Amino acid sequence: MLFGRQDRKKIKILDKKVQEWKYTTCGYCSTGCSIEVGLDESGKAVATRGVATADVNRGKLCIKGIFEHELFEASGRGNTPIVRNKPWEAWQPTSWDGALDKMASEIKRIQGQYGRDAFAVVSTGQIMTEEFYTLGKLVRGCIGTNNYDGNTTLCMASAVSGYKRSFGSDGPPGCYEDFEHTECLIAWGSNLPEQHPIIYWRLKEALEKRKFPLIVVDPRVTMFAQFADIHLPITPGTDVVLQNALMHVILAEGLEDRDYINAHTNGIEALENCVKDYDPITAARICGIDEDTIRNVARLYAKAGAAMSIWTMGINQSTHGSDGVVGINDLNLITGNIGKPGGTSLSITGQCNAMGTREWSSCSGLPGYRALENQTHRDEIAKFWGIDESFFPEKRGMCMTDILPAIETGQVKGLWLVATNPMTSMPNTPRIRKTLEKLEFLVVQDSYQDVETNQYSHMYLPAAVWAEKTGCFTNTERRVNLIRPVVKPHADSKPDFWIFTELAKRFENGQKIHFPDTPEGAFNEMRQLSKGASRTLDISGMSHDLIEESRGIQWPYREGTKEAKGDQRLYTDGVFQTPDGKAKLIALPFIDNNEKPCDDYPFWLNSGRVVEHFHTRTRTGKLGNCNKFSPTPYMEMNPDAAAELGIRHQTYVRLVSRRGDAVVMVQLTQRVPRNMVFIPFHFHDCVNRLSLGLLDPHSRQPAYKQCSVRIEHTDQKQAAKLNAQRRAF
Repeated sequence: MLFGRQDRKKIKILDKKVQEWKYTTCGYCSTGCSIEVGLDESGKAVATRGVATADVNRGKLCIKGIFEHELFEASGRGNTPIVRNKPWEAWQPTSWDGALDKMASEIKRIQGQYGRDAFAVVSTGQIMTEEFYTLGKLVRGCIGTNNYDGNTTLCMASAVSGYKRSFGSDGPPGCYEDFEHTECLIAWGSNLPEQHPIIYWRLKEALEKRKFPLIVVDPRVTMFAQFADIHLPITPGTDVVLQNALMHVILAEGLEDRDYINAHTNGIEALENCVKDYDPITAARICGIDEDTIRNVARLYAKAGAAMSIWTMGINQSTHGSDGVVGINDLNLITGNIGKPGGTSLSITGQCNAMGTREWSSCSGLPGYRALENQTHRDEIAKFWGIDESFFPEKRGMCMTDILPAIETGQVKGLWLVATNPMTSMPNTPRIRKTLEKLEFLVVQDSYQDVETNQYSHMYLPAAVWAEKTGCFTNTERRVNLIRPVVKPHADSKPDFWIFTELAKRFENGQKIHFPDTPEGAFNEMRQLSKGASRTLDISGMSHDLIEESRGIQWPYREGTKEAKGDQRLYTDGVFQTPDGKAKLIALPFIDNNEKPCDDYPFWLNSGRVVEHFHTRTRTGKLGNCNKFSPTPYMEMNPDAAAELGIRHQTYVRLVSRRGDAVVMVQLTQRVPRNMVFIPFHFHDCVNRLSLGLLDPHSRQPAYKQCSVRIEHTDQKQAAKLNAQRRAF
């Protein structure tokens, strides 16, 4: 008997009358889940399921993936291109030819009047790799601006920079299977259960088969921290201090892998001299982790037969983000934990195709991890595309986080945004609002017309969503997987690939450069450009059909490979992408330039993701089964701190920083310490009204997670009215 009932209530599974299942790849995070979308007899998408034979997710999906089929008919989709002369005027519909003619004309006008770099392009991590390659060909080879970047600067730039500094090249060296071999894992600023639930499931499955220490470094008691064996509630922004202290113990106690260091690295002397200053007692005063715990963790990590580190935005989004990645690499190099099963530095990438933009978009260089600064690389691509090498700049231009301030100073007059929403995602959004108002020409290319940044645009181009198109994504473990179109593009929206190739026809170099008619044609060009015995990023053995048949293939996967499975790990031979083939150990003295709590602003402000939402809620905010769990901005606050200020649970408060203010609902919880608050970053006009715009000097990535605020009482009726307006999205 259950609570007085005689019979157990039967679970009823709704029959959605699926007539056909179509294979594709999830378009949310970087996990790279293989999925199938079910169509009913009318061809409408009615269900989503995981693919059991796919190695990544093995049939599992998170809440976002389960309801992903609802995106095709979500509200706010764009129907046709629209234009206006001023952002305050009414929109006017136009044809695609009319829109692209005007766009090309405005780009040429701005470049002719102010110079080639006065028009800037900011891309995304959400479109297909073939589309990234084509956009790079258009921007680098036809438009010719050097101010071209992706919104991945906001999430993965520090990982890219750190990998390049340590190993000579970008590219995560490990894979998900490393969970099954490791004997110790440290997660730095990563909340896997909410950020990447399927990767967490892979880790949890490995832990159930074979127990090993799980250590989580995070100032907040996240869900991941609750599951850990050891939680290190670090002082925000001091990860480098903890890393130096761990290496101090390892080197002082002779626990390092001296043979690996001598054979495969340079720089050990400078590193040893640096970490001598970070003994556990000294480090504890800075990073907030007690000296005994530092020694214990260092010994666990160094004595493990294989140890690995993973990280996400807790490391990347910092003024020391790139150094934090280098510190993780240093720790793994001195213990010999690179390129072997269970031993790796694995950055958990953010967006579904952030790896694709890093590999092929030419944002920071040229296709296939080639550098603009390298004359040979410029010659290779110019010859392949059929243009003069002098058309390319000799070094990279501005990053996204420098492009927007350059609008304020008048250096940039026109901007093209592709599937990115800086009005919500950039720090210090009150400043961004005024910045966008200064543009002479702003183009927003997005699947959703109601994206907040479109309030300031002069032209909107409706793009197809992920599974209305064909192409590839690359996931966190370098696995290339295929997206097939499940349904036709909505209304008169077009695939991004089509938009890029059509715009290219309107530029002089577009008549010289060959733009394939299909994404598969672009993929074949990428295959050719990837060839090379010394190149890690080699996809020459792949094809669209083979990728789908294999449910994803990891690179490198060279031409002539017989098994439909790529190399799982990089640097297994200890040879790195540096001039001498050795990894670089880099000394990292800590420079404390964080904004910290003070009398006027006594609380740390932390931000992060919740499982039901993705980025700026452009998609998940429209899906009832996702949005109902977090429909409104809220703030986690410690009950003891709240009691001191007379703040009650589920009331509204006003937060104030040196940059702006925000009104949020309070959720009292012991997950945050007394001097900290936490706000999910997904909501418009919320946490990024407060956040700090300071940039990492190497990656130019913003420090979202280290700033200070004060908390004030506010009028509850006015706050509730504001909250209701926000929930209308």
